[in-house]
Parts: sequence; C-alpha cells; structure tokens
Amino acid sequence: MEHFRHIMDIIGTGVDAVGVLIIVIGAIVALVRLLLRRSGSGYKQFREDFGRAILLALEFLVAGDIIRTVVVAPTMENVAVLGLLVLIRTFLSFSMQLEIDGRWPWQKASVQRDPN
Repeated sequence: MEHFRHIMDIIGTGVDAVGVLIIVIGAIVALVRLLLRRSGSGYKQFREDFGRAILLALEFLVAGDIIRTVVVAPTMENVAVLGLLVLIRTFLSFSMQLEIDGRWPWQKASVQRDPN
C-alpha cells in the first residue's frame, strides 16, 4: 500500500507540473501573439489568451491536489484544506470565465445573427 501511495504522490506532482507548464507555455504564446500583432492594441486578446491558459492550468492543479489529498494523505485536515483550495480555485475560474467570455460558465452563449 505504501508503494501505491508513493506512485500516486508522483502522479499528483506530475499533474501539478503539467498545470504549471500550461501557465508558462500559455504566457509565452500569449506574449508572442501580442508582439506579432500589427494593428491596434492587443491587450484584450493577450488577456483572453493568457486567461484561457490559466483556466486550463487550474483544472490540472485541482486534479493534482485531489490525487494527493485523497490517495496519499486522506486526513480530515488535508481534506478541509483541499476543500478550501477547490473553493478558491473554483471562484477564480468563474471570475476569469466571466471576464474572458462576458458570461458565467452556466449561461448559454449569445447567438450572433448575420445582419444580411
């Protein structure tokens, strides 16, 4: 059983590393797109690109926390900390989704009609 927990700890850490890597790559891609933009300010597009990378990374970071908390060290204190982390990251995800798309995640996207 201890060997299984060690493997799960490594997997959880690996999932966290993927989340961090997504943030770094997302920042680089967003920055490159900003620098290659020729017309006007690309600030809004930069924020959207980087925000999407952060949202995706948050999913991986939460998954890594869940793996390590539930499998590796399932104490009540760790589960409470996990619950708080998930709550904070969920709030951040919803806030960023609202800022990027202009709507809450559970709202339907508005349909844009062609004026012609």
